[in-house]
Amino acid sequence: MKAQKFTLLVIDDNDDERFFIRKAFQTLGTKYRVHALESGNEAVAYLKGEGKYGDRAKFQFPSYIITDLQMRNGDGFEVLDFLKRNPALSIIPVVMLSTSDDPDDIRQAYLLGASSYFVKRQGLEELRALLRKIHDYWAECEVPEVDESGYAVATSSAGKPGARFIKPKRRTP
Repeated sequence: MKAQKFTLLVIDDNDDERFFIRKAFQTLGTKYRVHALESGNEAVAYLKGEGKYGDRAKFQFPSYIITDLQMRNGDGFEVLDFLKRNPALSIIPVVMLSTSDDPDDIRQAYLLGASSYFVKRQGLEELRALLRKIHDYWAECEVPEVDESGYAVATSSAGKPGARFIKPKRRTP
């Protein structure tokens, strides 16, 4: 099942980067509603549906996330760690888009569950081309169905290869 909703969460503490990524998705002719946030802490509140993000009609659970790594007030690792600690939410693909090409940062991002890691390209056209590839890839991927809160909809694994694995359950507060 392809993404049911076309909501993209962009997390970057640089105003210009957020603006450019949002603009790039608009000019690519995508159908995504882009929500641009400036910190990992704000993104966790969004994913939890806390505060102003509680209105899931306005702030739909994202189809995927593009996040910077190095940010004030919660970095990209904190977003990945939150998702990893909440397996019922962790089905969302997370694309790391960072200026860091440090092998330790790249390794840690994947250990925490990043779906992919890209070093930010220099120049607007190069970045736009990369964003097009990212969009095209994730628009074609099959993803599990989720409810309006972002939790995976229960499926039946009886008699299937996946039956032997424990399914993540929604945590109750």
